[in-house]
Amino acid sequence: MLPTTSADLIPGDLIQLDHQATTPCHPLVVKAMEPWWEQDWGNASSRQHRLGLTAAAAVASARSRLASHLGVEANDLIFTSGATEANNLALLGHARARAQAEGRCGHVVTLATEHHAVLDPMHQLQREGFALTVLHPKDTGLIDANALKGVLRDDTQLVSVMVANNEIGVVQPMRELAELCQSRGITLHTDAAQAFGHLRLNRDELGCDLISLSAHKLNGPKGIGALVKRRNVSIQPLFWGGGQEQELRPGTLPVPLIVGFAAAADLAHADLETRQDQLATLRDQLWQGLKSRHPQLRMNGAPEPRLAHNLNITVPDVSGVRLHRCLKRSLACSSGSACSRGQPSHALQAIGLSRREAEASLRLSLGRTTTVADIHRAVDAISACITQLQDD
Repeated sequence: MLPTTSADLIPGDLIQLDHQATTPCHPLVVKAMEPWWEQDWGNASSRQHRLGLTAAAAVASARSRLASHLGVEANDLIFTSGATEANNLALLGHARARAQAEGRCGHVVTLATEHHAVLDPMHQLQREGFALTVLHPKDTGLIDANALKGVLRDDTQLVSVMVANNEIGVVQPMRELAELCQSRGITLHTDAAQAFGHLRLNRDELGCDLISLSAHKLNGPKGIGALVKRRNVSIQPLFWGGGQEQELRPGTLPVPLIVGFAAAADLAHADLETRQDQLATLRDQLWQGLKSRHPQLRMNGAPEPRLAHNLNITVPDVSGVRLHRCLKRSLACSSGSACSRGQPSHALQAIGLSRREAEASLRLSLGRTTTVADIHRAVDAISACITQLQDD
């Protein structure tokens, strides 16, 4: 159940609607991690004594629990520092391994609306000699198999498409894309950081070969994520120095964070459908409240299929800089990805918005701690700023 108040988790009067940037670590997750910082502080790779064996057992349990939520085997999951590293390991690691095996740098494909953690590695592959196609989706943010089929080539080796977009929240038809890629022998990667814990994901139903995950998007700790890979998919490591994680990601495992990741995933999946229904209701109340006061507002991205906790809107004919400055003291939200480097959203511009429109857009993302009172306050705060800017 969603709480009736957020005071126990979020201090102060700031309305928190930036949960797609990150989420507060749940108290039960913090509690689950506590013993592993000081009491059970062993290195999971130290198998000669009880401390190390205890830590290794905790990692094994967490790995199995996380794997169960995706319908995969425990050994299919490789821990990383987050989805950014998982994306880099998947894209750079697999493309390089495949190029070495096939004796050529082939063709790779992604969407213009992807996170920079996908776009930047893809551009790095381009610098290394791979041919790159960055496909623009429809103005809804969605892509279909026919659009992808139109850019595939005989030498296409890798496609990367995000399950759920981190800015406009639209959910892609991954199964259709996967069937197309499978029929052509193309590896399919997805960044599922925004989807895991918010949608029911099964690796085989998705049809993806590589899946990137992050804990801090589902009320887990920052600094831990994972890459899920099929066993027949080859990957070259990005760095070396140890035998951990099947020699694909060396380094001492952060046991407390891994334990926290699994605890957060368990919590997220325990009430997933109920929470999503409640968040969708709150999200719709937020949109209807704003739209009733300001009919000129536009929603970005397809209304459905969409993450229940995402609303992305544009306020026409106002200064984006002034809009966000006005909201800064009362509302935590964003104009796009937290990794956008201060630039207007590339994802919004990729679906047809102008730079000015992208600047005057709000990504409003709800979370486990969002209340009805938060929604009413957010409608009032946003509406007051829009009215003020229109009157100036």
